Formats: sequence, C-alpha cells, structure tokens
Amino acid sequence: MKKVLLAVSVAALAHTAQAATLNLYCSAQEDWCQLMSKTFEEKTGINVKMQRKSSGETFAQIRAESANPKGDVWWGGTGDPHLQAAEEKLTAPYVSPMRGELQDWAISQAKSAGDRTIGIYSGALGYGYNADLLKKNNLPAPSCWKDLLKPEFKGHVQIANPNSSGTAYTTLATMMQLFGEGGGFDYMKGLHKNVNQYTKSGSAPIKASARGESTVGIVFMHDAVKQAVSGFPIKVVAPCEGTGYEIGSMSIIDGARNMDSAKKFYDWALSADAQSLALQVKAFQVPSNKGSKTSPSAPNLASIKLIDYDFKKYGSSAERKRLLKKWDDDVSTLPQ
Repeated sequence: MKKVLLAVSVAALAHTAQAATLNLYCSAQEDWCQLMSKTFEEKTGINVKMQRKSSGETFAQIRAESANPKGDVWWGGTGDPHLQAAEEKLTAPYVSPMRGELQDWAISQAKSAGDRTIGIYSGALGYGYNADLLKKNNLPAPSCWKDLLKPEFKGHVQIANPNSSGTAYTTLATMMQLFGEGGGFDYMKGLHKNVNQYTKSGSAPIKASARGESTVGIVFMHDAVKQAVSGFPIKVVAPCEGTGYEIGSMSIIDGARNMDSAKKFYDWALSADAQSLALQVKAFQVPSNKGSKTSPSAPNLASIKLIDYDFKKYGSSAERKRLLKKWDDDVSTLPQ
C-alpha cells in the first residue's frame, strides 16, 4: 500500500512540475526578454524556458511547429506577424481580466484579431544616425526618409531584412502607405543602393551605428533612444514625411502544452508592474497599461507625424507574402 501511495505521490509531483512550466517565445530586446522571464519565474515559481528570436523568425517557427506546438506564449515583436498568426489560427483566443486597464489601441488590436493577440506596447518607426560618423564623412544631417536616398549616403545605411524582421516589414509597409505601391518600391530600390548590410534583427542596425560600424540605422525610434541615453552619439529622427508605427503584441500559441501557465503569464504581462519593468532595461516603448510608468526619454507619439497605418491590410498573411515576394524579386536582387 505504501508503494502504491508513493507511486501516486511521485506521479502527482511529476505532473505538478510539468504543469509549472512556460515555454516563452520572445521577440523584444534580449535583456527585456530575460528580465520578463526571470521576474515571472520569481513571482510564480513557474519554470520559464525562453527563446529570443525576431518577429519574422518566431512567426515562421510557430507556423512550422503548428502540427506539434512547442511554445506557449509569444511575447513582443511587431504586431503585423501576430495578426498574421491570428488570421492563420496559429494562436488561441483569450480575453484577459486585465483588459480594463489597457489603452484603446491595445484593445483594438485584440478585437481586430478575434482576441487571438493583444497590444502590449507601441512605438514609431524612424532612424538614428551616429553624429560623429556623419561629421567625419562630411554628410548632411538627414531629417526625412528621402534624405537617405542621396548618393552621398551610399554604404552608410543599415536596415534589417523584412523577411526576418518585423521592424523592416513595417518599414516596407510604411513606404507603401506613404508613397503608394509604385513609389514605395521605387523608394526601397533607391534605398537598396545605399544599404551596406541587411541584418536579421530589427534593432541590429542602430547597435551597429552606436558601435561606429554604420552611420544610419533604420529602426523603431525607441531603439535609437536606448543607444542615445546609453551615451552613444546617436541622434534620433522622426522623418519629415511622416512614418508608420507598431503595436507590439502578445499571443497565446494555439495548442499550447502549458495553457494554465500561458494564461498566468499573459495576465501578468498586461499588468502595470510587469510593463514598468521596461524602464530597467531602457526599453522606451509606450506601454499599453494605463498605469505603467513611462520614461521621459520615450518618444512622444503625439508630437510625431504618424500615418493612419492600415494594420488590417498589412497585417494580413496574403499581403505580407505578396509584398515580401515583390521585395525579394524586385529589390534584393538589384546590384548595389
């Protein structure tokens, strides 16, 4: 009888240990991903296994694993691929009790996706440049998107590849909305002539600028602010023509093995305390919880000329595939 009870106890403990696990896919900056994982683990005792990849890479991984999901929650990264995952029903609907504390744009993101994703932060697209390198190369200070097309900027601009990076896909979609499809692709072709490298990660270009490896990095403005406040000679630009923006999002993966843990993390990640952790790692996005703390260094979205970004169109799977194929065929193959 004792052996039977012992076996039952061991089995129960094993089940508890298995249940108290969270497989987290994170598409925000590495130090923020680590802090979120560690803090949630400390607060709940749930063992977090975190993978950090860019938005496009994570979306591709979730799609590849759809027959046998390995992740539970996808936190962070641009909203477009989260919306595409929702459209393909790769993510699960969930209505959190925390929604009453959130900004309207976060709720709108959820409603547009059938509650399969939700907004956790927002940030405007732009670029940053290394003021020392600019002076050293006798380059004019850029203030508009079209300034980056000038011949003197050849080899001085870095941007991520839109196939792997949500930031770069947002850039591609922004140009379509600013200049029309024909003009938008003309812009991307002109920019291609000046690009020194297409990176995998969306934030990598401004890190290269901070290190003095590239003059201009096209990124979300909050990523440029992070480098500037860290002491690097980075100047942040909100382009004069106007610009797009992201609603960074969070989704529960359909078929998650640890659904209870996933929902606990989801609710916690929407809390003011969890979102205020961003300040510890100099993440300057605008949080979705109305009670969260925001750094005075964060870009003021009200002062930036934002376009009326069409999240429904450019967050659709078909439009993303079409634009990326056209970029692959018409832009990436051009000589530099």
